Amino acid sequence: MIHPNIEGLLDRVDSKFSLVTLASYRARQINSYFNQLGEGLGHMVPPQVSSVARKPLSIAFEEIAADKIVKVERLPYDEMEAEAAAIFGEVEGDVVADAVESDAE
Repeated sequence: MIHPNIEGLLDRVDSKFSLVTLASYRARQINSYFNQLGEGLGHMVPPQVSSVARKPLSIAFEEIAADKIVKVERLPYDEMEAEAAAIFGEVEGDVVADAVESDAE
């Protein structure tokens, strides 16, 4: 049997797609952590559970089952833009288009 079981993992997210996305993103982080261990950088988050599993994806599933990793909903782009405008003030023109034009020159 697979441990943790898929049904238990699906209770913690809203869909199979969300589960796969969350687990793969966390597995990449865990893999990066293991790859940078010898370099002494220490900027990656280590695995949050004690596990006998060796594969990053298995560790990620165990973290999700232990509620150490949770999915956070992002705001729609329009709401994020409005929130940024409220904090930093309105930006005139298209900042991205202006940056591209200045790089082209």
